[in-house]
Amino acid sequence: MPAPHLSLPPTDRVLSPLTGWTRAHWEALADRQLAALVPYATPGFAQYRLPGRGSWSGVVSDGLEGYARSFLLASFRIAGAGGEVDPRLVERYAEGLTTGTDRSGGEAWPELTDCSQQMVEAASIAIGLHETRPWIWDKLDARVQERVVDWFSGFVGGRTWDNNWRLFQVVSEQFLASVGAPFSQSDIDGGLDRIEDWYRGDGWYSDGDGRNFDYYIGWAMHLYPLLWARMAGGDDGGRAKVYRERLTQFLTTYPHFFGGDGAPVHQGRSLTYRFAAAAPVWMGALADCTPLAPGLTRRLASGTARHFVERGVPDERGLLPLGWYDTFLPATQAYSGPASPYWASKGFLGLLLPADHPVWTEREVPLPVEESDQYTALPQPGWLLHGTRHDGIVRLVNHGSDHNPLEGPAQDDPHYAKFGYSTATAPETAPRAWERAVDGHFALIAPDGTASRRRRIHPLTCEGRVASSRHDAQLPGQDDAFPIRTTSALHGPWEIRVHRVQAPAELSVREGGHPVADGTRPHADHGPGWALARTESGLTSAVVALHGWDEGTGIAREVAADAYGPHSATPFLSCAARPGTDSVHVTLVALSRDTVRPQALRESITCAVDGDIVRVRFPDGVELLL
Repeated sequence: MPAPHLSLPPTDRVLSPLTGWTRAHWEALADRQLAALVPYATPGFAQYRLPGRGSWSGVVSDGLEGYARSFLLASFRIAGAGGEVDPRLVERYAEGLTTGTDRSGGEAWPELTDCSQQMVEAASIAIGLHETRPWIWDKLDARVQERVVDWFSGFVGGRTWDNNWRLFQVVSEQFLASVGAPFSQSDIDGGLDRIEDWYRGDGWYSDGDGRNFDYYIGWAMHLYPLLWARMAGGDDGGRAKVYRERLTQFLTTYPHFFGGDGAPVHQGRSLTYRFAAAAPVWMGALADCTPLAPGLTRRLASGTARHFVERGVPDERGLLPLGWYDTFLPATQAYSGPASPYWASKGFLGLLLPADHPVWTEREVPLPVEESDQYTALPQPGWLLHGTRHDGIVRLVNHGSDHNPLEGPAQDDPHYAKFGYSTATAPETAPRAWERAVDGHFALIAPDGTASRRRRIHPLTCEGRVASSRHDAQLPGQDDAFPIRTTSALHGPWEIRVHRVQAPAELSVREGGHPVADGTRPHADHGPGWALARTESGLTSAVVALHGWDEGTGIAREVAADAYGPHSATPFLSCAARPGTDSVHVTLVALSRDTVRPQALRESITCAVDGDIVRVRFPDGVELLL
């Protein structure tokens, strides 16, 4: 597939038989993005005011974000080339430091105050200054250096949000320490000590208290401690060794999140950072702690970058729009401004590795899903990953991440509340679709048609090919909560879901499969006990009733609700007449690029329920007890 908006070097199918990409492709992609920003710079290059929806922090903060996040990309490009880049690139960012820290000027950056967005951006500037020190910091006028230090000093003794933001203070104050400026060692130690409270084991952190698992674990919780260690040099108190060991564990399974087409699983917030999903694999190579072969590191990272480039990212202007492929605001958060996508810069960390490093010189090797079918249990986040070699799709079955505090009121979010995510689909996130809550969800349905929500998820088991959890379903505006215990089991390309429900019999139930989206209206079909939706390219989502359902089936269609395309469709099952307060509902969930024949599946798979025991038998003779 060609890159529609980007001129790239010729592919190298000897060195990179799977992607064709080399270091030159990464450099070209970086250069295009950096050059495209110039027309949007303020006169002194302290801010980049990009087109698009503003964030809740205001236009000046958004402009600083444009400088800081693109400086991160520029710093990797400059340092990785040993300073041998267009000198205007260095000059622009040096001038931006001069004007941005001039409090009397019209482009001054907002001061660093407690829990301000500027804290996020300061960390990117600190990393960029550290990596480009010989070419930028060391050549700044002493008065400008003093102003930069004065701006960063707003961190000292300051308060951040109690999550990955603690690490912004850590790296920024370590930069102050590295240039001989006043800093607080207790701030640094306190931030690093705090993340220990969030380490869950097996290489997994939660991003703050609660069960907050998403890509922030890779591009924040693992990334900043090791970037801090680069700044601290050998004076890390033994922490760096621990951080490297944890990243090694994390990376052992991380490649299982990526599909054969390079797409990462579409789960969690801030997905508009796109290329940043590759940051932890580059960090593993940079910190010399990766368990991955050099050719796998590059294949994963290049495959992800190529996936987006071939789908129009960056766009025809050379910009990264707010969305997944093109602009799609329902997939973003209120804190996301027009320059927020440039945290994608973290995905270019590999440019810091020299051109003769094995990640650039060794032959690509396949992703796990390209070699065989994959079943991966991740007990800490409560996830099952399920990859099928024949179509390259990776599915994530969610029995653990809800992005809620441990106590107090809980909310649901489409990026966390669904049972299923994948590399080929996105949750329906537009307001109307989220209110209906059909896709990836098992709902109690009130007589007026409103659906219950899955807010706080209580993980129960996660081992082998089986995971389970409980959630207390609540109908909007009601205090009553009804326990639903769900078990997922993987077999071949399918997921079997068993829902054990305790709720009044007058509440009906509904199960939605994966939504599929495309530029044209997906084909849909349904019959007794099954429903199916299929895109023009052949991506098929189906649900098949195995037990506890009546003949109710259907297709929920949406427009402009899905990051993968303007037309989307979700197959669903429903049961209007539950037998009593306790009921069991068993569903086969399919997502495939193969032909799916749901009626044949229903006829050939047997399911028997005896009390609390569910027995599912497949045509190949395999039997599951759930």
